[in-house]
Amino acid sequence: MAATRLELNLMRLLSRCEALAAERRDPEEWRLEKYVAALEDMLQELKKQSSKPAPELLNEYSRKVDFLKGLLEAEKLPSSTEKALANQFLAPGRTPTTTKERTPATKTVHLQTKARCTGKMRSELLDSEELNLRKRKGLVSDEKQSAVELDAMLQHHQDMQEKLAEEMLSLARSLKNNTLAAQNVIKQDNQTLSHSLRMADQNFEKLKDESDRLEQHAKKSVNWLLWIMLIVVCFIFISMILFIRIFPKLK
Repeated sequence: MAATRLELNLMRLLSRCEALAAERRDPEEWRLEKYVAALEDMLQELKKQSSKPAPELLNEYSRKVDFLKGLLEAEKLPSSTEKALANQFLAPGRTPTTTKERTPATKTVHLQTKARCTGKMRSELLDSEELNLRKRKGLVSDEKQSAVELDAMLQHHQDMQEKLAEEMLSLARSLKNNTLAAQNVIKQDNQTLSHSLRMADQNFEKLKDESDRLEQHAKKSVNWLLWIMLIVVCFIFISMILFIRIFPKLK
């Protein structure tokens, strides 16, 4: 299926955003954030079209847009450690955006950003640890200081990863419990509905039987009443004949 005009515009803007993300930007730079917002709108509009691309291609577009959004959000974090950790969990695109790319541009941006954040984090940790060690122990050798700072950085990084893993595990357990609870509620509702349907069927059958019995009873009552009226009429008729014969008309 040929790409629509909207899809072509989205691909061009996505390629431009990837190029901007790969550059060293000024903190006051605003274009990338505006471009990514426009990408979101275009992607939502593309999903609503009848001639939209294949689901795999739409998922790839969404993956790249989410990566750029996460990249912008990570850049707004206050510390380099948080930025490095946030970048580590970003998921870049899997396929190139244009035919000129050999590897996905978002993957290259991801590696560059991760290296940049790691370098800043290491520099900050080294500077901080250097000041602390000079206050406590005075000047020490550069080799020993670097080893201590690197160990502290790795330990801090490991602690942050463990904390995030515990939070993700807790969220997964909570989601599982909520899913099981919802399944139990739906199962109970289905059982209640089935029981109500069975009771309704039974009540309908009973009502039908009672209606038949009432109809038969009504027919019998009408028949008896008809016979009684016939007997009364016959009795009155015979009585009148006998009365006329026994008491002839007076002259």
